[in-house]
Amino acid sequence: MRDELQLLGRAVKQAQYRQHRALDSALTAVGTTLAQWDALRAIDRSPGASARELAAATFQTEQAFGALVGRLAAQGLVERRPGHGRRIEHHLAPEGERILAAGHAVADEVLAECFSALPAADRATLLALLRRLNDTGGAR
Repeated sequence: MRDELQLLGRAVKQAQYRQHRALDSALTAVGTTLAQWDALRAIDRSPGASARELAAATFQTEQAFGALVGRLAAQGLVERRPGHGRRIEHHLAPEGERILAAGHAVADEVLAECFSALPAADRATLLALLRRLNDTGGAR
């Protein structure tokens, strides 16, 4: 049982690593990285969110996200605006919206290739299983 669970954990990590490498490599064609594009996606999904909220959404520490969003702002991709109290809100700049859209097109192609070995029914099953696993909060 232990070996099976460790193999399962490694297989999930291996698939994720392969996907991330392919995405990061392909996204260079539109002038971004996977980390930057993921930050742009998070800001697009939650305009006005704080760095704390966006760090959690992108699986980063607040410090790492702060450094990343600082670079994005310097590139003119993200706008930081004062919010309530000391809160800083994050919004996409027009150039950030353009990079995000270009990244979506790249990601669609890369992910189609990454999951091409699975028929649509298997992809749906995998998604359902991963959602169930992630919804339980099984990791400590």
